[in-house]
Amino acid sequence: MARRVHITGFGGIENFEVVDQDIPDAGEREFLVRVLAAGLNPVDAKIVADPANAKRHGVTLPAGSGNDFAGRIESMGRRAFGFAVGDLVFGGARMRAQADYVTVTADALTLIPEGLSTAQAACLDIAGRTAMAMVREMEISRDDTVLVSAAAGGVGYLTAQLCRLRGATVIGTASERNHDLLRAHDIVPVAYGDGLADRVRAAAPQGVDVVLDHAGRETLETAIELGVPANRVNTIADRPFAAKHGFSDYARAESTHDELRAIAELVAEGTVDLPIEATYPLEQVRDAYEHLLTGHVRGKIALTLED
Repeated sequence: MARRVHITGFGGIENFEVVDQDIPDAGEREFLVRVLAAGLNPVDAKIVADPANAKRHGVTLPAGSGNDFAGRIESMGRRAFGFAVGDLVFGGARMRAQADYVTVTADALTLIPEGLSTAQAACLDIAGRTAMAMVREMEISRDDTVLVSAAAGGVGYLTAQLCRLRGATVIGTASERNHDLLRAHDIVPVAYGDGLADRVRAAAPQGVDVVLDHAGRETLETAIELGVPANRVNTIADRPFAAKHGFSDYARAESTHDELRAIAELVAEGTVDLPIEATYPLEQVRDAYEHLLTGHVRGKIALTLED
């Protein structure tokens, strides 16, 4: 028998349960992956919290949970190619990743590069691809001053560092405890809350050219107050507000497999930092999401499913 996270109904994290299941068989073109770690993303909880969010993501309950995973290939179908039994891989499996075993096709998998931990690899499919797509689509350059919200969080921290790699000046919103982390990567930290626009003006008297939002309304209202053109504001946190004001909402869907491989290499070689703030065993999935939903997480949180 194997285990998986099972979501029983809409509401809060009390609906996350760990249940037994049979080990699945790999289909003809599939790989069976023994999952060793699974990353958490806020969207997982948002899907459970609201039937409208679930419908938007094509999810009906009951269902599994999670998207991001890393593990080892245990077996493969007779027409599955590109990887071998024993390979360490990572990728995404929407609403199925938080399980001892997952079956996927080759297009969902990437080899884990040397130097990348299993936990880090298990946190890249959404955050890494979203950050790469956002920075590319918004055409960030050395001429830009960029405001990145939630700049110490999973997507925001990667995004801020990618902007710096392109030579941009980066202002990052974060809680006080994370300001030193941002300074270490030449990201200018500013605090959240009332007066944000004034603090951003003080940090960037030359003005802000681009806003990349991972937090929501406060950042977007600040973008308007600062006079940032609508076509240079992107959010993954408040799409209705974005639609109303003509902002973009580039995210994982706009990314490529090559970009996922590239961000993994950048983290593996140490060019980009991806801290794992905490890991939890699968049985403590509710505790893990409670930690995530407190906000102000430094980097990412992962579940561990080691033998």
